Amino acid sequence: MHKIEHIGIAVKDLNAAEEIYHKLLGSASYKKEEVASEYVITSFFQSGPNKIELLAATDEKSAIHKFIEKKGEGIHHVAFAVEDIFTEMERLRQEGFVLLNEQPKIGADNKLVCFVHPKCTHGVLVELCQEIRSTS
Repeated sequence: MHKIEHIGIAVKDLNAAEEIYHKLLGSASYKKEEVASEYVITSFFQSGPNKIELLAATDEKSAIHKFIEKKGEGIHHVAFAVEDIFTEMERLRQEGFVLLNEQPKIGADNKLVCFVHPKCTHGVLVELCQEIRSTS
């Protein structure tokens, strides 16, 4: 893991949250994307080298919906950039971490992702992110 890739924030109303973060950061969202397999819509903001990902549920099946019902809106996860997600997943398994995914999944913002169970990281959901590389 070589840097924090982004901080994910669970929100009920994506449009209202985008308005707040636009005012807060002084710039608009640079990308809005639905991840249908996870029942979420995301909105990314850039602040210098840092990124914020707003996540809103599109269905009650969404982990974001369940998170907000249980804990309310707020920080959902911290994502770390990795060069090789498969190697990093294996390293973490060897270190005793419990991964929530057997294999990486396609996430938002052109990333392969995997989550580390928050019980292993003092209550923080950790996401591993690897840029999907073009094969052409």
